[in-house]
Amino acid sequence: QYVPKDLLPVYRDKVVPVADIITPNQFEAELLTGRKIYTEKDALEVMDMLHAMGPETVVITSSDLQAPLGNDYLIALGSHRKTKADGTRITQRIRVESPKVDAVFVGTGDLFAAMLLAWTHKHPNNLKVACEKTVSAMQHVLQRTIKSAKVQAGEGNKPNSAQLELRMVQSKKDIENPEIIVKATVL
Repeated sequence: QYVPKDLLPVYRDKVVPVADIITPNQFEAELLTGRKIYTEKDALEVMDMLHAMGPETVVITSSDLQAPLGNDYLIALGSHRKTKADGTRITQRIRVESPKVDAVFVGTGDLFAAMLLAWTHKHPNNLKVACEKTVSAMQHVLQRTIKSAKVQAGEGNKPNSAQLELRMVQSKKDIENPEIIVKATVL
């Protein structure tokens, strides 16, 4: 948790309403809405509550929910709500399951948010593609980082935080044009 408790009302009442896109993790989504997430249905309802606060696009970047693919996967859920000219609303919802990487990285949330912003700009009406590109690029960066960190740490040693610094520069091609290795499911 990075946000001091007394700043919560500022985020909830001032920042979220003017945002187009928000990327909270499960804990942050629960804090913002005052509602716990135990099931995917809960998560979808929480995303609706967050939409009601203002943002068109809500992506819960990581959750404790059980992934259909199993325990080695992390679930992210996305929802994009658009109001058409005639006033009707269209909501696109997706689930992305990505392989867990057994390490603690710094900056993954920032990288995710930056890439999602870029890919939603490039694919404004296709949250599925934007999330697939974002999560696939994340996987490429994390895999490259963990591989490099393990080499630096040496056989049998656990990499330290400096060795786990995200390999952004080395991942330039994957960030710009990621091979899609993680698919999203439309809900």
